[in-house]
Amino acid sequence: MSYGPPPGSPLGGPTGSGLPFAGVPPELAERAEAILEREPPHDLAPVEFAHWRDDPTPFSLRTFLTPHRWALAGALALVAAETVTLLAGPLLVQVGVDRGITAGDLRVVLVVAAVYLAVIVANVLLGRARGGYTVQLGERLMERLRLRVFGHLERLSLDFFEREKAGVIMTRMTSDVENLSALFQEGLVQIAVQGMTVVVIAALMLLLDLRLGLVVLLTVVPVLLVTSVWYRRASIRGYDDVRDRISELLADLQEGLAGVRTVTAFGRAGRNVAHHEDLADGYYRANLRTARQGAVFGAVGETLGVLGQVVILGIGGLMVRNGDLSLGRLFSFLLYLGLLFAPVQQLVQLYTTYQQGRSSVTKLAELLATRPSVVEAPDARPLPPITGRIELRDVNFAYRVAPGADDAGATAGPDGPLADGPGDRAAWGPEVLAGLDLEVRAGETLAVVGPTGAGKSTVAKLVARCYDPTAGAVLIDGHDLRTVTIPSLRRQLGVVPQEAFLFQGTVRDNLAFARPGASDDEILEACRAVGIDDLVDRLPHGLDTPVHERGVSLSAGERQLLGLGRAFLARPRVLVLDEATSNLDPAAERRVERAMDALLEGRTAILVVHRLATARRADRIAVVDRGDDGSPARVRELGTHDELVALGGRYAAMYATWEQHLTDEERTAS
Repeated sequence: MSYGPPPGSPLGGPTGSGLPFAGVPPELAERAEAILEREPPHDLAPVEFAHWRDDPTPFSLRTFLTPHRWALAGALALVAAETVTLLAGPLLVQVGVDRGITAGDLRVVLVVAAVYLAVIVANVLLGRARGGYTVQLGERLMERLRLRVFGHLERLSLDFFEREKAGVIMTRMTSDVENLSALFQEGLVQIAVQGMTVVVIAALMLLLDLRLGLVVLLTVVPVLLVTSVWYRRASIRGYDDVRDRISELLADLQEGLAGVRTVTAFGRAGRNVAHHEDLADGYYRANLRTARQGAVFGAVGETLGVLGQVVILGIGGLMVRNGDLSLGRLFSFLLYLGLLFAPVQQLVQLYTTYQQGRSSVTKLAELLATRPSVVEAPDARPLPPITGRIELRDVNFAYRVAPGADDAGATAGPDGPLADGPGDRAAWGPEVLAGLDLEVRAGETLAVVGPTGAGKSTVAKLVARCYDPTAGAVLIDGHDLRTVTIPSLRRQLGVVPQEAFLFQGTVRDNLAFARPGASDDEILEACRAVGIDDLVDRLPHGLDTPVHERGVSLSAGERQLLGLGRAFLARPRVLVLDEATSNLDPAAERRVERAMDALLEGRTAILVVHRLATARRADRIAVVDRGDDGSPARVRELGTHDELVALGGRYAAMYATWEQHLTDEERTAS
């Protein structure tokens, strides 16, 4: 039996975008094809992404919905028509009772019944049309909101993700967006439907009989308004608490899943479950409080509805007996009174949806108000082809940290305000670098060494413009990195971090991440260059072998080698390797270093290393370290390996310590 999709099917193929394994059975593929043929056409909106975007308009329901006001007006027109057909029934009942039943005219009764049936059918059809239209409109709004939030996250700088929990960010993209989806698809429209219904019913009741209408408006409505004001204030606080609790819960879940190996290794499962139970209990209690508030409000509304009908029935009955009111008008009034409290109860439930959506809007507004610390200037120019000369001129740098409990907002930094929006609640930490000067000549390989925490990786991140210095400047070929466009810089600069991140997909997808159009020959050439051609050959499907999330099916060394291959395939003019060989065994490290000798020739490279065997192969070595008095780090020594050993300073001491711990095999290899 043959497995796989039919030829030309979008569902599979080894190089297609479908399943990476054997495909799907033909009969299932045919059924899927039939479903796709019935799908309505959906034109994807063009994606416009720029690293520089200055949107001074804060995110809110009003600002988000204003561009779609005509589509919303269409929805409201359908709502108005639906409301008219819904409320025509009691008036028809009045006509049927007063002019048909009371007068003994059967023809009027039959005509009213036929019209009533037509009104019901029209109401059903209008409700169906309104439901389909609002769902489509809501999904379109959600698509644009998701793209806006994701684009904003892609635009934010590295420091935001280092101080914000991944689970909290996921809550913004999942739970908060879903709350808004419910609000846009049904909540806002239903609020309009029920609100319009209440207003029209109140007007019709006053028109039917002013005295009975005033009884309802002066006795029942004030109590309902007071209760509504109480519920609004209480529910705002309650749903804000619910949003905070679910963020904490999902953040803890994400952290527990990401660190499951460490949890298992240290036997922390029981304590982690207990901690998660506390968070889940807090979320449960926050939801319980809002549910109780809604129950109280709902009970008050139901009680008022029953009492109102009793009062109107008593007063109206006396008026009918005295001849001041017709029986048909009393029936119509009672029907409208029943219809009045039904939408009020619906509004209670919808207010819950609205409060959830409002809380989500607040959280999303805070996220969208956060501005990246690394921004592309509006007048930034593309970086021309470079030779690779790098300069760090009098660079100072401090990391941004999350605010403390008493932090009222953003803190000013050395170059001015740290934050420009309410979402940028972060403060400066202690200075890591101060007065650092360093020059790397074009085509030179510079190794940066120093003790742990001295700022070596910070230097690499500044060169890659993951951060901007708080003072001073970083230049490539004389161009300040803050004056060039970010994409043009990234195209000429390759970065291999300490732990390579692999995406779910195939080996080919991960190697060609920076060059999606690379051919198989170019990919295989890069594999040979970094010495992983034998690894690719051993994989069950070669370049098409699936890579699971974060590359968990590969060893740490294999992941790092694939990361090297990805950087080399990008053909950068400048390479930044942040301890890229730290996860490799000695044999793999030697293989990579031999490949690096050829691949780094003619390119500028900055190697952040702990292993001095790698540093010794560089053209020059920079020793970055803090001062003896604990002052921020700067370049303490600079020169070739032989020059620094002869100097007898910090590098010489590090090298002597390293030599003492070498094994015979490592000493021979080095």
